[in-house]
Formats: sequence, C-alpha cells, structure tokens
Amino acid sequence: MAKDYYGILGVGRDASDDEIKRAYRKLARQYHPDVNPDPEAHEKFKDINAAYEVLSDDQKRQIVDLGGDPLAPGGGGPGAGPGGAGPFVGFQDIMDAFFGASGARGPRPRTRPGADAILRLELDLHETAFGVEAPITVDTAVLCTTCTGAGTAAGTHLATCDACGGRGEVQSVQRTFLGQVVSSRPCAVCQGHGTIVPHPCPTCAGEGRVRTRRSLTVKIPAGVEDGMRIRLAQQGEVGPGGGTAGDLYVEIHERTHDVYSRKGDDLHCRVTVPMTAAALGTRLTIKTLDSEEPVDVKPGTQPGSTLRLRARGVPHLRGTGRGDLYVHLDVRTPTRLDADQERMLREFAKTRGEEVAELSKQGGFFSRMRDAFNGHA
Repeated sequence: MAKDYYGILGVGRDASDDEIKRAYRKLARQYHPDVNPDPEAHEKFKDINAAYEVLSDDQKRQIVDLGGDPLAPGGGGPGAGPGGAGPFVGFQDIMDAFFGASGARGPRPRTRPGADAILRLELDLHETAFGVEAPITVDTAVLCTTCTGAGTAAGTHLATCDACGGRGEVQSVQRTFLGQVVSSRPCAVCQGHGTIVPHPCPTCAGEGRVRTRRSLTVKIPAGVEDGMRIRLAQQGEVGPGGGTAGDLYVEIHERTHDVYSRKGDDLHCRVTVPMTAAALGTRLTIKTLDSEEPVDVKPGTQPGSTLRLRARGVPHLRGTGRGDLYVHLDVRTPTRLDADQERMLREFAKTRGEEVAELSKQGGFFSRMRDAFNGHA
C-alpha cells in the first residue's frame, strides 16, 4: 500500500507549499535523533523526511494524488511492493519486457535538423546537353541573425519549465485491466523541451529561424536529363532552434524542342526531301545542336529511311563521348503537276514499264479491276 505522506506531516491534501514546509520543520525538531533518542522517533524522522521529499516535488506529489507511491521500490509505480516487484508495474515496463527497453527519455532538444526542399528548374535542350550555370530563387527558412538561432531576446536566456521541472514530460497514473499504470507524456507547457522562452526574439518569435527569399547559382552538368535532381547540400530549410539546414534538390525539367526529340543521349529529327532528290540523290546540310553537318542522301532512298550522325547527340553525363543524331527522311510526293510535268512523268513511267492509273478514262486501272470483279462474279 502507498504511504499516506499527507498524514505523516499532518496536513491536508490541499496544503500549500508553505504549509508543508512549516509542518515538516515542526515535526523535524520534535523527532530529530539529537533531540529525541527514542528508537521509534528515529523511524518517525525517516518517514517525515520521505514525506517532505515527496510533497515538495510537484511531479512526485502528483503521483501521490493519483494513488501512487513515487518512493516505492522498482521504479516508483503505484502499488509497487518490497523488492520492486509489486502487483502492478508501469506500462513502459510492460512494453520493455516484451520488446526491449526503449532507451532513455528526457527533454526534447530545441535544436533539430531542418527539412529538405525541392525546386523545379526549366531548361532548354541546349542547356541540358552542354550544361549551364543557372540562377535560382529559393524561399526557405534561414538562421535568424538577431539571436543566431537561440530564439531568445538579447540579454535573456531559456528558463526551466515549472510544470515539469525541466524533465520535458509529466506522469499520470491510470487504472486499467492490468492494474494501475504510470504513463508519461510530453509537457504541454514547454512542448516536451523542459525549458521555455520567457522573452522570445522579436525577429523570429522564438523559432531561431526566419523565412526569406534568396538567390543562388546552381551548376548544371552537361548531359542531365528531364526529371533528374541536382543536390545542393545544406541549402534547404534551417531547422528549429537554428538546427542544421536540410538539402536543396533542383529538379530538371527539359522544355520541348521544336526540331529535336531526345531519347537518352540520342537525338532524333525529321527532314523532308523531294521525291526527285530521293531518287537521284542529294546532299543536305543538317544543323545540329552545336554545328552544321553535310549529309549525303544516296540515290534511290526510300521513305522512312534513317541517316545516322555519330557523336552529334547529347554528351554523356558520366564518362566521355556523345550520343548520336538520327535523321529520319520523309520523301515528299508532289501534289500538283502541270500538263508538261504530268506528261514527262508518264513517259518516265512507261520507260520503266510501270503502268499508271488513269482514273478519268475508260479502260483504266480501276475499270479493269471492276470488269475482272464482275466477270468473276
């Protein structure tokens, strides 16, 4: 059973700190071993000291008010018996028994690492291919220069929280199916820090950091692709209390090019050539990302043919060399012919033994197809 510490000092449960102190001093003078040699007085004096130790401590007194005994062996849980193995144990003790100790608890630090930040950066194909130093604007939390992260006004300091005595947590006793269980929770007054800011910094309001917009320059390496991220160490959010800044990630977004499409480090484009040029052959001048290259179209080139220009694509991000440029040829057929052009083209077809459909005349290609179909039917 928990001791009646209020009864030992002879005070009520609503007694103030001053009343508890006066009662202790009166009884201590009466039962002190130097004054009263009676052996029973010696044991009484021990109980008086224990009662004052408990009731003068806000946290221990709270445990007593909830039915527990903070001085009981085995961790101070209510109902603990001799040897620390009472019928009821703290909930944390139960969890530790099943899953192992959770480690030391205590005040949460005010200084914590900051979060990472991400920024989207749009670049042209030429910039992603060959690299660029791009200016960026970042809106993040930075260290407060007024208090240098402390969060306190000039000439002031953090103060110990009176509600939890600097421990950052308060305990409560609950009755459950397991019995009386002591549980701890973060102090609501200091948010678990164990300290409070009596005079916050006027610039950051006690946060140790402020939000601001700043300009940086990020170096984009040659060969980056759409969706890649560039990491800038400790350029992200400064943590609460002036904690170490997180990282800034610059995510690359490549704008669509009006001529080239990109697949990895290779580039692709389409070029239209006249039917006669495809038949007779010709030489084209292709404008690449950084030069102009002559390309030979061989006689008899067919629609959909592809020409390959080696090492005229995007530089490799890792290693040396570049991708290739693929030129896809579209052969253009004339849509309008004058009489002379049509005549010459028909004569050319006859010399090659190619029959040309005459849609407007009887006996043409489609007419013969119709007759053959009707005869078969």
